[in-house]
Amino acid sequence: MENMYIFMIGALAILAVADLVVGVSNDAVNFLNSAIGSKAVSFKTIMIVASLGIAFGALSSSGMMEVARKGIFDPSQFYFNEIMIIFMAVMVTDIILLDIFNSLGMPTSTTVSIVFELLGAAVAMSIIKISKNSDSLLDIANYINTDKATEIIVGILLSVFIAFTVGAIVQFLTRYLLTFRFDKKPSWAAALFGGVAITSIAYFIIIKGLKGADILPQNFSEWAGNNLYQFLGANFIVWTILGYVSHAILKINIYKLIIILGTFALAMAFAGNDLVNFIGVPMAAYNAFQSWLGSGILPSEFGMESLAEKVPTQPVLLLVAGLVMVLTLWFSEKARRVVKTSVDLSRQDEVKERFKPNWLSQNLVRGVIVANVGLNKLLPTTTKRSISKSFEKAPIPMVAQSEAPAFDMVRAAVNLVIASVLISVATGLKLPLSTTYVTFMVAMGTSLADRAWGSESAVYRVAGVLNVIGGWFLTALSAFTAAAVLAYLMYLGGIYAIVALFLFALFMLGRHYFSNKKENLEAQKEEDLRKAESQTIQGIIEESADNIVKTVERTNKIYTNVLKGLAKGKVKSLKKSREGVEKLNDEVDDLRSNIFYFIKNLEETSVRGSNFYIQILGYLEDITQSLDYIAKSSYKHINNNHKPLRFNQIRDLQEINNKLSLFLDETATAFKDRNYDMIDVLIGKKKELYADITKKIEKQIERTRSEESSPKNTTLYFGLLLESKDLVEEIMNLLELYSTENKQY
Repeated sequence: MENMYIFMIGALAILAVADLVVGVSNDAVNFLNSAIGSKAVSFKTIMIVASLGIAFGALSSSGMMEVARKGIFDPSQFYFNEIMIIFMAVMVTDIILLDIFNSLGMPTSTTVSIVFELLGAAVAMSIIKISKNSDSLLDIANYINTDKATEIIVGILLSVFIAFTVGAIVQFLTRYLLTFRFDKKPSWAAALFGGVAITSIAYFIIIKGLKGADILPQNFSEWAGNNLYQFLGANFIVWTILGYVSHAILKINIYKLIIILGTFALAMAFAGNDLVNFIGVPMAAYNAFQSWLGSGILPSEFGMESLAEKVPTQPVLLLVAGLVMVLTLWFSEKARRVVKTSVDLSRQDEVKERFKPNWLSQNLVRGVIVANVGLNKLLPTTTKRSISKSFEKAPIPMVAQSEAPAFDMVRAAVNLVIASVLISVATGLKLPLSTTYVTFMVAMGTSLADRAWGSESAVYRVAGVLNVIGGWFLTALSAFTAAAVLAYLMYLGGIYAIVALFLFALFMLGRHYFSNKKENLEAQKEEDLRKAESQTIQGIIEESADNIVKTVERTNKIYTNVLKGLAKGKVKSLKKSREGVEKLNDEVDDLRSNIFYFIKNLEETSVRGSNFYIQILGYLEDITQSLDYIAKSSYKHINNNHKPLRFNQIRDLQEINNKLSLFLDETATAFKDRNYDMIDVLIGKKKELYADITKKIEKQIERTRSEESSPKNTTLYFGLLLESKDLVEEIMNLLELYSTENKQY
């Protein structure tokens, strides 16, 4: 019997480490998005600062551990074996759920997941006990700490509205006062902003963040807590003076300092507030095991009143957990993916929108536009002029898009300050407030106030926010349901079900890990098309040549794989080729959507470059359209189980592919080596390729008259031949354009 629970404790320890990894991958967005989005400091500096914040925060999280032990349910109502099933179900569910969201690149809430998992598993176990005792379902209130659970849930939900509203209001006022040309403002303005911002961050770090840790002298902590207004006033004066000296005399950017301190504070808040989400349950299980071990009482008869008592902090475990979090932060690819979602939704300039508009986002944007028109009619003309002047965009320096910040340092500073203050209040009240909800919604609120969601992007950004919020509610529902179901299965199946579900969780983690690793390797091999950033015709020719190389190489790969999939009747292979075409098509669309900014960026003497670039994009689009037909029609044919192509048809297509593949390889090499003299030689192969495809078409016509009996088969084959001919035509158009341009240049 004891061995069974030793196994469960070991399994929970493994799950705790895994949960730390997937949890940090998800929650890195909470404290990295503002610093990364503003590019105030280097990525390495951001990571070092965040790592230090996590280490300090891990030491101050002990008070929050009580939530996992007694915050959601009354432990005295359960026996040891029941408590262990609850905790095991919670951890298995948490691992699977968070890893799925991370793989999708969606920032979800580890707090919401752990709260609803504890609630779901506890409710399931309570219903089992009620049914065994023939009690009423109304007695469930004796098992569940409904008041505390309601307080936590309401606090989490309110944080969405409060964070968004406060972030929008503060950002609007800040931008109105500092404008987008904040670097031109007098030093005293920057000093005042720095004084308020750093005082707010210091309040969180010293009064709230390190209150539970023995890092600061006890006398100082007590004085600061008992004399809050004096502490805040002294901080404001000191930081304002230092800010003025550093900005006016030492020429140090005060906004960078705010972002560094704010990132440290939020990383500390994350570790202090969210560490309970990852190791609180395993630590509670270990405490329960220690209480039962040696008691001589059966697990099904040993009450868990001991969990209601406060336990001493275990700093070694907290430090180990902090170390795992720091290592994950440095090496997790999923963390960067989740951060990208949040940064893109906050971006001041245009970006490839990930989310598609929906009915709700369209109507919300339409409603806000109508309300804005009405409000403008009420505002005095002088007020409207003053606001418009403050919100005039500063000239954007011409830099590569990968190097350009998503938003400026003022917005990044406001994001960090507001999120720190809101989280500090919740931490002080011992509420496991969702740091994800707060930081994400603050960032969205400041984006709205900063007019980042313009008419060109609003429906997409709002749709993205709605998708993320919808994912949060899905998290709650999924967490509650899955944990309840797993708890019931573990109760019925005993150790066999527990072992099986534990192994299933590890399998899911491993499967997602290797799947993502494979995708990342393929993505590294297959570079995306790059937007034109040159201002001269020569630069455009060079950049476009790189895009042509990538397009031709990917075209060759897709075309070959489609024919292989057709020959072998592999639906999975054809589906992958179809997805490859869709990705290529999206990249070309992204290039076309950037034409406006490309033309704006051109030198006045390079109008010829605009025409050249636009024609290049037109031919690239034609290539993807032909590939799209070839891939989709082939997938549809095989997926619908139609009659496969005949052997002689496959052989003819393979002959075309062999010649086309060689031609595409030579084309890619010519552009890669910038050997434009080779282009005329390649153009000379046009008639040969055309003639070969034409012969295949004529052969199929003869077969159709004499022996072909499948209309679907014939339609597909003719379609493939005609689109292959179009594909050759489109690539030849590219070559002829480059040949002409090269001779003119």
